Amino acid sequence: MRYGGREEGQATVELALLLPLLITLLVGVLQVGIVARNALAVSHATRVAARTGVSEPTRSAISAAARSATGLPPGRVRVVVSGSLAPRGRVTVTVTYVDPTDAPLIGRLVPSVTLSQQLSFSVEPGEEAGP
Repeated sequence: MRYGGREEGQATVELALLLPLLITLLVGVLQVGIVARNALAVSHATRVAARTGVSEPTRSAISAAARSATGLPPGRVRVVVSGSLAPRGRVTVTVTYVDPTDAPLIGRLVPSVTLSQQLSFSVEPGEEAGP
């Protein structure tokens, strides 16, 4: 037997062994980026809902503003408006989104991520309180 002779296939074998790991790592980084983007969308929707609530203090207007501002599937966005909508009342808006980790391989390893943002504001005096 002869050792140390031809090593032409060594690089191919090493690539074949490392490629699944590199692809999994790349898909994981992609999934983290998607979750970060969706977290920013939830944060933005909460701020938009609070701004809407200051000028138009109705639960339906606040919820609609939050849902339309996310760009996420409206069925998965949950908006909770709590507190008093009366003048000088304190209102809290909570926007929650369950972000599925549906990237190949990652979705089986990591469960869905729940993204939630909460913001409180005061209703300006002189505004009409809504339903």
